[in-house]
Amino acid sequence: MSATDPTSDPAARLRDHFLGWQCRLRQYAIRHAGGRPTSGMRPRLTLADQPRPIAEITVLIVKREPQEITAQFRHMVKKTNDPSERYQSALKTLAAAYYQRAHEFSDEMTALFGPRSELVDELLRVGRCTLEFEQYQQRYVIPCTPRRLAEREPAYQATYWHNCLFNPDIPGDVSVLEFQPDWSAAEANPPFDRP
Repeated sequence: MSATDPTSDPAARLRDHFLGWQCRLRQYAIRHAGGRPTSGMRPRLTLADQPRPIAEITVLIVKREPQEITAQFRHMVKKTNDPSERYQSALKTLAAAYYQRAHEFSDEMTALFGPRSELVDELLRVGRCTLEFEQYQQRYVIPCTPRRLAEREPAYQATYWHNCLFNPDIPGDVSVLEFQPDWSAAEANPPFDRP
């Protein structure tokens, strides 16, 4: 194996394993649970200066190049005022091939927060946090750096319109944070099979 081979990098293998796991969880939730977020999509959040989790948040994984699917999401939201029709369109689109290729997703997760969120203020003040994911006897503990996304950024738009498909009552002036993982300090338990 060459030094440039990503399979020789433990952090890259952990990242890829996590993204594959996330795609499988999300595909199952869309196809069998009406798209409702499962525990594996709702990590416990611990601030770097706190000993225990302070919240559970729902995170999204976003495509590396989300512009095309974001345009689809926006079109689905704007073409009808019927929340049920939007919801069914979302399930149909996401149940197809959306989560089939984990390598198409960025490892930077996003989350939408309401206006004037104290949690957002605290996350940005501290500047470091840990997201702890757990489902089906698999657990990941991932240190992250949170960053507020500007409205013009593709990941903001993807997150906003994805959430609009499932929640017709999103208020104005929401915040979208991106969580940049530190894979070199992340852990999987149990550890996944090594090549």
